[in-house]
Amino acid sequence: MKYTKVCGEEISKLAFGTMRLPLKADGSIDQAQVESMTDYAMEHGVNYFDTAYPYHEGKSEIAIGKALAKYPRESFKLVTKFPGHQFMKKYDCEGIFHEQLAKCGVEYFDFYLFHNIYENSLPTYQNKDYGIIDYFVKQTELGRIRHLGFSTHARTENMEAILDFLGDRIEFCQIQLNYLDWTLQDAKKKVELLEKRGIPIMVMEPVRGGKLTDLGDENNAKLKSLRPDESIASWSFRWLMDIPGVATVLSGMSDLEQMKDNVKTFSEGEPLSREERDMMLTIAESLKKGVPCTACRYCCDGCPKGLDIPMLLAGYNDLTFASALTVKMQMDGTPKEKWPDQCIGCGACASVCPQHIDIPGALRELDELLHTGPTWVDLCRQREEAAEKLKAANNSDQ
Repeated sequence: MKYTKVCGEEISKLAFGTMRLPLKADGSIDQAQVESMTDYAMEHGVNYFDTAYPYHEGKSEIAIGKALAKYPRESFKLVTKFPGHQFMKKYDCEGIFHEQLAKCGVEYFDFYLFHNIYENSLPTYQNKDYGIIDYFVKQTELGRIRHLGFSTHARTENMEAILDFLGDRIEFCQIQLNYLDWTLQDAKKKVELLEKRGIPIMVMEPVRGGKLTDLGDENNAKLKSLRPDESIASWSFRWLMDIPGVATVLSGMSDLEQMKDNVKTFSEGEPLSREERDMMLTIAESLKKGVPCTACRYCCDGCPKGLDIPMLLAGYNDLTFASALTVKMQMDGTPKEKWPDQCIGCGACASVCPQHIDIPGALRELDELLHTGPTWVDLCRQREEAAEKLKAANNSDQ
């Protein structure tokens, strides 16, 4: 297993992400499989285990805590997150944190994150009445947290505001990063921003929730002809290996075979060559289904509604590749007067577009996509209601 020195700790380049644990037929976590995967990971040098308060309806922390309980505490790095992004009615920092310690069966967390700070949740963390930042900084002083950081799906400009606010109180950052989002979600600029500030990167969604494990018959065959004994997923991991600042790569593995394949990649594999990296970026372009916006911003000058059209088209491109809550989450943090449904269809934008994009048409489609399925706020409220019901049921049993 390859390792990185980060925050004074030696951590494995492959991390076990526990958002997509194996399930039984009834939908409950398959604890036996989780323990088999954890045992294999530990035996092969994986020492970074990432969970979070809401994963698997609050049960992921319990599952990985049980799986790691047989090992000496100093032999693994346990990571979890505070759910400030969930719009909870009451921010009981102490209650949630002590619940997490109990669920995981530990006295401290090696790495702890403010979960998903983005456009709409930053004010929550900034609210001094909630005292979120102060509370967790205090836990680092008490030794209950070894290293404090944050995860985010925010746009680059919002990331800058988050970094400015948190300052030297955080040591690392977790972002979505893969060869598709290098351009689709402007991850290249995010990497450059974090590198400039000297902040280590923990990677999430390296295979886009599994969507980059099948690139279509033609692309799959091309990659298999070059590396017949390696999985399509391994190309995603190899592509990340020499990205500046990347400390570890989280993989949300769901079975032992995925664990074995990823361990092989991070134990034996080397970074892709420059030619191979360029090839993967070309493949990424072939996967996109949206519009060829270059963000020149010529369209913005004459928009009577003052819409940030390149930002909206970036969201459109993301959603046309695959339905994703990231875009809906970002739009929830955008003023309603700047949403795509505010477009009046005047065509001023399209008339000056160098790429000849039907911008009003794309904005109409984006509006439809945004109203398909629940919004991020809806999901957060649903999770909050479910958590309250679970807590009430637990109290009644005692």
